[in-house]
Amino acid sequence: MPSQIRPPPSPPPRLPLPIPLLFLVPLFSIAAVGFASDYACQELSTSCGEVTNITYPFWLANDTAEPVTPCGYPDFMVICRDNYTPILSLATDNYTVTHIDLDRHIISLADADILGITDACPRVRHNHTFLTNSSLAYAPSDANLTIFFNCSDALTEHTVPCLPHAVGKKSFVLTDEMMESNSYVPRNCEAVIVAPVLKDHLNSLFEYGLANGYGDLLHEGFELSWSASTNITCRRCEQSGGRCGLNYTSSKTSVVACFCSDGRIESYNCSGNSKSKLKHGIIIGVAASVGFFFLLCAGFIYYRHKKKQGNSPSSKSLMQNLSSMSSSKDPEKGGSTHFQTHLFSYEELKEATNHFDESEELGDGGFGTVYKGKLRDGRIVAVKRLYENNYRRVEQFRNEIDILSRHRHPNLVDLYGCTSRSERELLLVYEFVQNGTVADHLHGSRASEGILTWPVRLNIAVETADALAYLHAVNPPIIHRDVKTSNILLDGCFNVKVADFGLSRLFPTDVTHISTAPQGTPGYLDPEYHQCYQLTDKSDVYSFGVVLVELISSKPAVDITRHRKDINLANMAVDRIQNGELDQLVDEGLGYQSDEAIRKMITMAAEVAFRCLQKDGEMRPPVKEVLDTLKAIQSEGSKAAKEGKDGADNGDDAGLLKNIAPMSPDSVMNRWVSRYTTPNTSE
Repeated sequence: MPSQIRPPPSPPPRLPLPIPLLFLVPLFSIAAVGFASDYACQELSTSCGEVTNITYPFWLANDTAEPVTPCGYPDFMVICRDNYTPILSLATDNYTVTHIDLDRHIISLADADILGITDACPRVRHNHTFLTNSSLAYAPSDANLTIFFNCSDALTEHTVPCLPHAVGKKSFVLTDEMMESNSYVPRNCEAVIVAPVLKDHLNSLFEYGLANGYGDLLHEGFELSWSASTNITCRRCEQSGGRCGLNYTSSKTSVVACFCSDGRIESYNCSGNSKSKLKHGIIIGVAASVGFFFLLCAGFIYYRHKKKQGNSPSSKSLMQNLSSMSSSKDPEKGGSTHFQTHLFSYEELKEATNHFDESEELGDGGFGTVYKGKLRDGRIVAVKRLYENNYRRVEQFRNEIDILSRHRHPNLVDLYGCTSRSERELLLVYEFVQNGTVADHLHGSRASEGILTWPVRLNIAVETADALAYLHAVNPPIIHRDVKTSNILLDGCFNVKVADFGLSRLFPTDVTHISTAPQGTPGYLDPEYHQCYQLTDKSDVYSFGVVLVELISSKPAVDITRHRKDINLANMAVDRIQNGELDQLVDEGLGYQSDEAIRKMITMAAEVAFRCLQKDGEMRPPVKEVLDTLKAIQSEGSKAAKEGKDGADNGDDAGLLKNIAPMSPDSVMNRWVSRYTTPNTSE
């Protein structure tokens, strides 16, 4: 009950409010216990052999794969082979589970084929390439071991004599560091297998010789970490307070379902209203009845109070509400400069999105799901529904409104309105941008369309930099803090609309940085911000550098299917550019090899990206300088396109880009030596 509400005058004698509340508390406590332990799938800790804590998100089955309990991630089924050996199948390969650390989200595995034999010098039969679209990822404790079998090679180092080999052939074992430091690796081999091992154990073997401890290293296995982030169904379920699992139908087929704490089994999440359960009995009924009575009284008093204030929640203007949500003032005008922003009712937006139908989903992220909707006036909009269990949703809600209601720019998405904070849910309403995200077109669902030619991509880079330059130039400056291709929308003409300001921060003009816990998206996060907790405008510049590399390469910022040292695109780009191997990075479909003008534009754009990706923030250019350089590249490229290829065969740079001042001492076409550049290894 709001503290400003006064009791009615001359109340009749009654029992003081705190006493009935004392009776109410234990009733609700009992009810809560009843609900909390009533999952249709139980989180039972089960055992298999020496592993005694096989529990959610893992689940145990027997050899026939009939589940003991369906509560767990669909691909985290552990089979207890011979009632003693826990086996986790990933892709087509089996791994023995040796330990599960639920607190650290770490599972220890070893190749089941290797553990099943007593050979001190086992041969690995398959590559460990099981991480595609999995909720599992390599742990920081892992390292790669590359085994070359039966090679007709003259190398004498790093051989493994105990491995069987044909006459005149040898087998070798190398670490990633060995392969990077040696320009020559074994060739003409029967097979090359990459196996993950524990880094600490690997390092301890160097004193005695890697080949001698090869077998022990493989028997020790490796570690994987898990997360629901790559499994959309399980992530949404857990975010709503449910547990993900398999629901077995009468025909013994299984479907992924969300098991709720009140006994419900939903296909999506547990956010809907709970149905009454007879088995909760009298305790739940009494608690709910008494609670409803007090809530009804409080609601009536609150309604009377709001009515007296004349404060209608259906008000169409958010001007007054915004002044209470944010104290931000325009320093030039001395007052609020919010543009007109409207309030929508929850019911109106529920109707617009067809009850938030899954078929209307445009996408989702770390803070909420975005739906396509049609308002009663016929406008097509995008409605963001913030996750209910996101404890920072109010702050993110306020951020979006405060920034987008005060600032307008052609390359920032327009905010049409939102729901009142007193409504059932926090919803934001934006203009609908019909061509999806840049990520969709580069490496997502629309990548096969091949619509984004190099001129279009360069224009996307220019307009994104323009939007960031605007944000950094306003007073106080705004740091976006989550610049990525999935937050860059494209309209019908492929013009940019930068979106998602939930993490953005207003930046004081009299400081060099803000100390704050790192937030953002892996692959785009400024390593300096991640390590030092210091947010600056150069943090956005780093993220933009990753976006620019994505535009050049059509590769995602993080891809666990790439070679270990290339999983992070920023690391990969710095390595290729620094070593004069830009051609290995560029999307083959952009005309880099066939069109000299495009080749030079991409080369200069890569140089801009290289500077943006410097680990030392002070070495990165301000976003305004990035914008000016990209505009110059675009301008000279347009001239070259109009004039043909007159200067393309001159053998020097006198033609295209002749008027652009270089941003670095050397061309990215040559090997780059820079004492400031170190790969970003912290995500």
